[in-house]
Amino acid sequence: PRGEGAPGTAAPAPRCWYRGALREPGTRWMEPGCRSCACQGGRVLCEAVSCPVPCSHPLPAPAGGCCPSCTGEPRQPPALRPNTGPPLTLLWFAGCLHEGVARAEGDVFSPSDGNCTVCVCLAGNVSCISPECPLGSCPSASPLDCCSCQPAKCSFRGRTYMHGARFSLDEDDCTTCVCRGGEVECSFAPCPALDCPQHQRHLRPGQCCFTCRDPPRPSGCFVDDNGVEFPVGQIWSPGDPCELCICQADGSVSCKRTDCVETCPYPIHIPGQCCPDCSAGCTYMGQIFYNNETFPSLLDPCLSCICLVR
Repeated sequence: PRGEGAPGTAAPAPRCWYRGALREPGTRWMEPGCRSCACQGGRVLCEAVSCPVPCSHPLPAPAGGCCPSCTGEPRQPPALRPNTGPPLTLLWFAGCLHEGVARAEGDVFSPSDGNCTVCVCLAGNVSCISPECPLGSCPSASPLDCCSCQPAKCSFRGRTYMHGARFSLDEDDCTTCVCRGGEVECSFAPCPALDCPQHQRHLRPGQCCFTCRDPPRPSGCFVDDNGVEFPVGQIWSPGDPCELCICQADGSVSCKRTDCVETCPYPIHIPGQCCPDCSAGCTYMGQIFYNNETFPSLLDPCLSCICLVR
């Protein structure tokens, strides 16, 4: 409810009623879930708490808190309180959280991977320093000495290569070299085994290994074990007059049978010919008679027959 003041005076700011509690104007309080609320003009305004983190490895928020901490609250230890003058205020640093482990302020430690790296926690920040080791050979590696084994670089034909680097010899892809502890080792590229005779092997430009030449194209077709060869395009009959074969360009033989479509009542079968001939004559009682030829009937000697091709 609004209060009524004296005439000519401003009415007091209204208070807020929030969750069963009366809040004065301008007051702020925290709600669960890290929400900051304030009473303004009779209304409650809440917003999520913003947590700017000014360090790289802050500690998690303490119980009941919302924001991770890089530094603590300003404190004045009783033992350091002076007798006279203004009070001396000291800033207490919380520490650092590194790889899931809480480190105290000023703590010096090594990371889990080791590698002779030293880290320090300062004001919520973790700074790490790795040792710089001079180049040298690696006769033996000792886990207690950080600089016992630092592989040396390789100087080869006017160029410097790091340890483990691989390169080709004089831009020749057939030879591969590697730098190992200051020494260069070169080897030829492995080649597969070939199953062709020596005279059929050749080295193509830009290749490292020999390859087999392609077999020459056949000039004809071999059709039997006697070495009989037909030239490409030759057509012949393999013994059956109804079947014709042709020699293909790749040395293979293609054969096809002939279909006889012409029919007549008395066809003539000519030796060496596939289909019966109906235009040359007639076949009667196993005998062949030509067109317009007359002959006595074998069934009745009084009858005379004639071959007529129609």
